[in-house]
Amino acid sequence: MKNPNITPKLILFHPFHKPAPGSSTGIFSYLASHHRLLILLFISCFTFASLLTFLYSTSTSSSTFTDSSHTTDTFTATTTTTTIAAAATTTPLPLPVVDALIHYAANTNATGRMIESDIRAVANILRRRGPCNLLVFGLSVETPLWIALNSGGRTVFLDENQYYIAYLEPRHPGLEAYDVTYTTRVRDLQELLSTARATRATDCRPIQHLLFSECRLAVNDLPNHLYDVDWDMILVDGPSGWMQTSPGRTASIFSSAVMARSRRDGGKTEVLVHDYQFGLEKTCAHEFLCEENRIEESSTESLGHFIIQSGGPRDAFCFNATDDGVNIGRLRARTRAHPLITKVRSRRWERR
Repeated sequence: MKNPNITPKLILFHPFHKPAPGSSTGIFSYLASHHRLLILLFISCFTFASLLTFLYSTSTSSSTFTDSSHTTDTFTATTTTTTIAAAATTTPLPLPVVDALIHYAANTNATGRMIESDIRAVANILRRRGPCNLLVFGLSVETPLWIALNSGGRTVFLDENQYYIAYLEPRHPGLEAYDVTYTTRVRDLQELLSTARATRATDCRPIQHLLFSECRLAVNDLPNHLYDVDWDMILVDGPSGWMQTSPGRTASIFSSAVMARSRRDGGKTEVLVHDYQFGLEKTCAHEFLCEENRIEESSTESLGHFIIQSGGPRDAFCFNATDDGVNIGRLRARTRAHPLITKVRSRRWERR
């Protein structure tokens, strides 16, 4: 017996036709699928690029802010430090300190020291000009004193004895000293002056760059940067000159005059010649530093003080230049020994 609630159902089957390779229907389906993949790939790349741009912008902004803050802090710190340093370096040493330094320097028993009147003359000028650029020809027992009195400035020493420089450097940290090779000799003074006078407008002219000078009296083997310094004060206390074969101070006095005349800022240079009472020092000072530039009030018998204005004639050192010959026989031998000569000889060091 059939159930009346059951309704007959009809199922229809449609045949599936697989597109043949190369047919238009397959091609269109393939292109549609490939197109969707390209769109999806493009959207993914665009999203990734946007994310990278956002991250880079955030990182750059943070870095810029950090660098800006660091630069501001650095600038503030640098400005503060510079201001403090400038204030410190422009403050001269108290007068009681200067007097104490001079007292102990003048009363030492060291060989070859300056007399007290010369030390005070140099100290007074240095106190007035300092802190400044100070160039000293010759190392001596007064070397620490000049460094102390020029506190805040630059003090450079030149000496012909490399062993003495090596001896002092560990004992005075911060000492700036260079060894110099001199080709002059005391016995050749007349020949050197004659050559300098003959080439006054060429090789030995008063205004020139010493580094490139062809003059026999020029000190041109220093570090290059020293020739670019405008020296405010030059103390000639070397090289040695106690024998006829010693270098003498002809080259150092000539080079001091050229440095003073050739400075670029138009300023004045104070040149002091120690042992001024001796014939060679006085003759060379009159020849290149000139008597009209000597300051009588601050000079002593053994210390000549000259103030040299930069510029001037390019073919003459002095306005009242003379070509008088020099009588070598009248030049007295120097007796001021180098402060380390005994120590050097005891160690069998050979002086250059």
